[in-house]
Parts: sequence; C-alpha cells; structure tokens
Amino acid sequence: MKLNRTTLRIASAVLLTATAVALTGCSTGGTTDDSLSSVMDSGVLTVGTEGTYRPFSFHEDGSGDLTGYDVEVIEAVAAELGVEASFEETQWDGIFGGLTSGRFDVIANQVSITPERIDSYAFSTPYTYSTGVIVVPEDNTSITSFDSLDGLTTAQSLTSNWYTLATESGATVEAVDGWAQSVALVEEGRVDATINDKLTFLDYQKQTGAAGLKVAVETTDRSESAFAVELGSDALASAISEALATLSADGTLAEISDTYFGADVSQ
Repeated sequence: MKLNRTTLRIASAVLLTATAVALTGCSTGGTTDDSLSSVMDSGVLTVGTEGTYRPFSFHEDGSGDLTGYDVEVIEAVAAELGVEASFEETQWDGIFGGLTSGRFDVIANQVSITPERIDSYAFSTPYTYSTGVIVVPEDNTSITSFDSLDGLTTAQSLTSNWYTLATESGATVEAVDGWAQSVALVEEGRVDATINDKLTFLDYQKQTGAAGLKVAVETTDRSESAFAVELGSDALASAISEALATLSADGTLAEISDTYFGADVSQ
C-alpha cells in the first residue's frame, strides 16, 4: 500500500478542467513518488474496473472477453507506457477501497471528477466528456429548452441527478428503474421526454439506431471522467495524462470513441 504524501485542495469546481498538474498536485516533504517506477519495473499496470458497466467495461457476448470504451482506452495508455494492462474486476462499491489498499494502480470505470474526489484521489486529464440531454420523439418541436418541460411529463429514475433537473424544470416525473424503461415510455408516447446522460443515448443510438428519437436540448455544463490513482501518485497520473495526449493527437481516442458511441466523446 502506497502512503498518501499530499493533500490536494481545489478552491472551486471551475478548476476541474485544469491540467493534470493542477489536478494531481505536487509531492511534498522530500519523499519519493515511486508510483510510476513501480509500474515500469513490474511491466504491468493493474487496473480496477467493474466489468459489468456496458459500454464502458463489460464482457462480450459469446467470447466473454473483457472489453468496452474504458478498457480499450486504458489498454492503449498501457501500450503507450510500454507495459501490459492487467484487469482486476470489482463492484463499484469496493472500487475505491481497492485502489487505496494497493490492489490496483488505477481505476478505469468512468470516474467523474468531483471536488470531493479530488480531495481523496489524484486524476489524469479527462478522457470522456458528456452533457445531459433531453430525448424526445423526433417529430417534437415544442421542447427547445429545459424551461419547455414545465407542465410536461418526463420519465426518470428517482435516485438520479436527472430527476432533480427534471423537477427543477417544472416537469412531472414518471418514476422508472432506469434508461430502458425511460426510453420505452418516450417511444410509446406515454411521456413527453426523458433526461439522461448523452453517452447513454449515444450508446442506445449505436446499438439500435434510436429510430423515432432525437436529442432536443443539451446542458451547457459537461461532466468529465478521468483515470483515478491514489493520492500522491503524481508521477503515474502525469504519465497517463501524457499518454492520453499522444493518443488524442494521433486519433486513437477518437477511433475508440467512435466504435462505442458513433461520436468523439474524448474531447
């Protein structure tokens, strides 16, 4: 288990889009950060992931091979570093504990950068950006903003942040378990719309074509997901960020993104 060597403090969420150096901070007290050298010496980057989170980390039907957007991106990062990616699958509830206990070096599982997490973990630069979207029937022309939802009905999970956005916009919410039920109600005309993550809609569109549906409105704010490492592992976080920059410049991230979403969600 690596010891925590720094305490990262970020003044506001505005700084979440800063560079990897701003996100990960600097080691103090003259101690040595061996997070990168230990990976390079072993030749293996051990990755924590769920393996049940389609399309980011899941097992292919038939072959059973672990694949997904996050899996392919971190494999490309490992190749750029000259090491092999080895995956440790774990449930989401235990994934951060696995990181801090030293079970793996990095989490690849769509970890959103939040002010709370920045206090406890170090992050690479983001490799996924997404907005919230209102999904409606393609012939709908009346919903042009979130204010347009006032007095209408949307389908939402009651535990999601999209439920909060819907109610704040004045919508009446039809409670559902998740995306599959939400989109079915929109397609059947039983609700006016649903609010969800754009990546969820893009994946659905890639898999099914999403015939008869469209995105009517997007949020202006974007969520950002990055690879998380233990706080104090600045050298490893920076090396991952440098690899991501190379993979972005040569088109690898865009290619992987298009495979799973039909669009570039890496920038």
